[in-house]
Order: sequence, then structure tokens, then C-alpha cells
Amino acid sequence: MSKTMAVNAGSSSLKFQLLEMPEEKVITQGMIERIGMPDAVITIKYGADIEPVRLIGAEEGQISLTKNGGQKYEHVLAIKDHHEAIDIMLQKLSDLGIIKDFQEITGVGHRVVAGGEWFNQSVVVTDEVLAKIDRLAAYAPLHNPANAMGIRAFQKLLPHAVSVAVFDTSFHQTMPEKNYLYSLPYEYYARYGARKYGAHGTSHRYVVERAAEKLGIPLNEFNAISLHLGAGASVTAIKNGKSFDTSMGFTPLAGLTMATRSGDVDPSLIYYIQEREGLSNEEMLKVLNTKSGLLGVSTISSDMRDLEDVQETNIHAKLALDMFYDRVIRYAGQYFAELGRVDAIIFTAGIGENDPVTRAKVLNALKFAGVVLDETANNVRGKESVITKPESTVTGLLIPTNEELMIARDVEHLKNDQ
Repeated sequence: MSKTMAVNAGSSSLKFQLLEMPEEKVITQGMIERIGMPDAVITIKYGADIEPVRLIGAEEGQISLTKNGGQKYEHVLAIKDHHEAIDIMLQKLSDLGIIKDFQEITGVGHRVVAGGEWFNQSVVVTDEVLAKIDRLAAYAPLHNPANAMGIRAFQKLLPHAVSVAVFDTSFHQTMPEKNYLYSLPYEYYARYGARKYGAHGTSHRYVVERAAEKLGIPLNEFNAISLHLGAGASVTAIKNGKSFDTSMGFTPLAGLTMATRSGDVDPSLIYYIQEREGLSNEEMLKVLNTKSGLLGVSTISSDMRDLEDVQETNIHAKLALDMFYDRVIRYAGQYFAELGRVDAIIFTAGIGENDPVTRAKVLNALKFAGVVLDETANNVRGKESVITKPESTVTGLLIPTNEELMIARDVEHLKNDQ
């Protein structure tokens, strides 16, 4: 038995999950937020039966019981960078008795958003691979630099472990040319790789495989529409078990209205605003990535829950929600037309798993395609469920995503090939 760490590094955060493989048993999971700040927060959740190796003093954090009978460690402290964050996290795993020896961790899998056309599957990280991840930063400027930081930090602290990069974009490399190209001079694609790459591929891959298994349909015959709806959101058309089209584009900025990202905007409008506001290219991209979407339209919050709480009295909150629903319905409807036959429509990620209102809005709008919502079954959060009635010609599914498990499986596969 060995242990595999699945890692998702953000610009100021680090999510992690430690699994025992090949049993696929989750040992611990946690998150470090506000890296680079004096009040960074580390949270680690683990089993009730684990005894600490060293007692944790009050000034070093606190341990409490969770609702499901496990334990949770929390600490607020200054963390200057990702290297220090990972060092602290590994030390706490040792202090808490979760890890007895770091040699037990034989593989570390890293979520990397953009793999371009270089990577159509997960790969063991080499110097050449890491250099290409750096070069692809323009394809995912909010993500790839942070992903690369996480890889380097873990390689330094756990040099014995096999490092694997798992790319969000690789799942979408099966899209046909007509779906991934833009109507631009072809030379821009040939010279610069200007095309649609998509994102959330690891999540879409997991829920599609699980949905096909649940419905008893061979994956290579399975057609579906997968909706990964969270702070970042995308819709993917699945044809014969593979990505056929997806809403995100050259970067994760395109497609749906998201928490703080604009989604699709006429490029001429961007130039028009930029010129009148006197914004640089970098400043305009920041507006589109961090000040738009639900936050920009509502003017108050990027969180769906906040907007739902005040939509009856705040017209901007209601407008932001209506625009979000509209964009999801628009892409889902388009993909029904593209696929012709759809076996299932799948909801996943934070909003998709936990917001019955969003699911109802989308499925009720798809009645034209034979979708029949089961309102009682839909009143569920975070639990794998069928949410349409038996007479529905398309099965509506809620399937919690598990990107960490997919990452760990890829690590195990590649590690065994070493």
C-alpha cells in the first residue's frame, strides 16, 4: 500500500487530499487559504481514530470534532509562500499522526489547468514538462503559474515521490476541429495555437464515467451534457463518451457567466470600454476575470447564495441570477442540437451539486427536449441522485465531482509504468 497526494494549487490557496492507493481510501483532506497573508488559514480533516503524535498547543491551532464524527484541525498563522505552506502542511500531517513517514507518499498529482495541444493526457513531470507548463501561462494566467509553483514546492520537499501533471484541457483534446477553431485567419492557429481548449476536464471526465456506469450504458456509446457549475463554470457536450464541444475557450474566461468572470463578450465592446476607461490590457483582463460575472452585474456579491437571499428586493441580484440561468440554458440547448441524442444531463460542482433552484431552472427550460423534472427528487444537496421522472426521455443526474480521485488514479497508473 502507498499514499498519493492530489493537489490543486491556486494563486493564494492550496487544496489537497491524501489517498491510500490502490484502495482509493481518503485518509485526509484540507485546504490552506490566504497564502502570502499574515492571517492564512490551514484546515485539515481526518478520521476520528487517528491519534496525534505530538500534542498541539492552543497557540498552534485547535482540533475539533466534525458533524460526521471525524476530526478537524484549524490554525490561523502567517504563511509567506506556497513552499512554506506545503512545508507547514506536511509537518502538521506528521504532528497529527496522519503520516508516520513521508516515504509513504509515493506520488503527488497536480491539477494543471492549461496543457495546450502538448498534453492530451496526464504525464509524469520532467523539467521539459514543467517548462511547457510555464510557457502555457498565457492560456490560463490565473492558474498555470500557481500550478507550477505547487509542483516545484512539492518536488523540493518530497523529491522521492513521482510528480504527475493532470491537465484540465486534456479531456477536451477529442473535440473536432470545427468545434475548437475560431473564425479567425487560420494562420493564427498554426502560429500561436489560437483555438478553444476548454477547462474542468478532470471533473467532466469523472462525472461522465460515473453517469455512464450508473445508467448501465457503455461509455463509448454514451451521449451527455455535463454542467460543472461553481465559481468557475462550464458546459460540455459528450459524444460517445468523449468531449465533443465545451463552453470555455482559449482560456477559462469564455462561456458562461461565472462568479467573477464575464463569460462571452463581444471583443469590440472590450476595446470600446478599455479605450474610454483608459485601461491597459492587463487591467482590462483583470476586470473581465475578477470584477465581472455575478459580482459585476449584481454589484454586491459573487456568491449565488447571497444573491438568492436578496433577489426579491434587489433588482441587480435578480438580474445577475437570471443571466446565469440564461447562459447555462443557452449552452445546454445548443448542445442538445449538436448531439442529436442525449442520454443524460449531469449537474456537478458547488452550484450544480447544492442548488436545487438552478437545476430546476435549467431542466424546466429543457422540456422541449423531453426532460421532465422530479421536483421532490431534485430537493437534495450534494448526494448522487436521479432528479428526473421515469417518463423523462433524458435522465437528469446530480453527481458530486471527485477530481482528486481522478488525479490519484492517473498518478497510480503512471507511477506503475515508471
